[in-house]
Amino acid sequence: MPSPEGRDGARENHVVAHKVLNNNVVISIDEHGRERVLMGRGLGFQLKPEDRLDPAKVEKTFVLDSGAEGERERQLLTDVPYPVIEAVTGAVDLAERELGHHLGRRLVIPVIDHIQYVLERLDQGVRIPATHMPELRVLHPHEFRAAEHMAAHIGTALERELPPEEAVFLTMHLLNATRDEPNGTAALLFRRVQHVATTVETGLGVTLDVESPDYARFILHVQFLLQRLVSKTMLRSSDTSFFEFAKHSYPRSYAIAEQVKAYVRAATGSDLTDEELLYLIVHVERLASQVGAKPDSGDGGGGIEEVLR
Repeated sequence: MPSPEGRDGARENHVVAHKVLNNNVVISIDEHGRERVLMGRGLGFQLKPEDRLDPAKVEKTFVLDSGAEGERERQLLTDVPYPVIEAVTGAVDLAERELGHHLGRRLVIPVIDHIQYVLERLDQGVRIPATHMPELRVLHPHEFRAAEHMAAHIGTALERELPPEEAVFLTMHLLNATRDEPNGTAALLFRRVQHVATTVETGLGVTLDVESPDYARFILHVQFLLQRLVSKTMLRSSDTSFFEFAKHSYPRSYAIAEQVKAYVRAATGSDLTDEELLYLIVHVERLASQVGAKPDSGDGGGGIEEVLR
């Protein structure tokens, strides 16, 4: 991936052009022999190879990857209109200040690519479908808020109204850029969290209130459960009395928890412990009470709350 360095990466007074991609994007060769993309409005205007660059015009620099990936990045920066590049880099700068992270290496090019695709689809009257992901606001409120601000900045800079779901897409990009994980890890986690939430909604026969504190607690619990599963630190207890109580007193919630267990086994090859199932039952019962679902057919009477005390 490219490595943005801002203006500091091009303060040398003797940088010369190697290739001129367009009026705003120029490639130079740095002291290590690497191709470096320099961007700035009008930077390449009437510039020829071996001409000296004006460092004051350089707004962003990127060290290109080698091989096919570097060629793809070079082509993207050549083809995408500079106002889009400028809007995205400004939005990334905004997110960096807000989150206190340097995000450029893994964020700028993917977002430029994504936003250009969105704009092309909108020009054709097509909106990219996005799964509703209220979990993002609960699990990663800072990234989600930064993504909303990024989308607003890009829309204002381009004088275009971006669809509300862009906050979802940009949050995913932010999560991938701020975490030392393979691309797609965050998306995979959220798909699994969503599947569990859908399983609970279907089992209860209701639509959950995604703005409620109980829903937030439930989603956080599911996230931590899945993370414990990966790290092999699942909850365990030698005392099965609470689990047996919940199992027999709340058969509907227990059945939903068993469905979640079956999904997790199919998705990951690992089994949830009885202690993990117990806490799922607790949270499902809380959600059922919150939305006024039809009472369970078991003989429980509020004792489930004792589990969390």
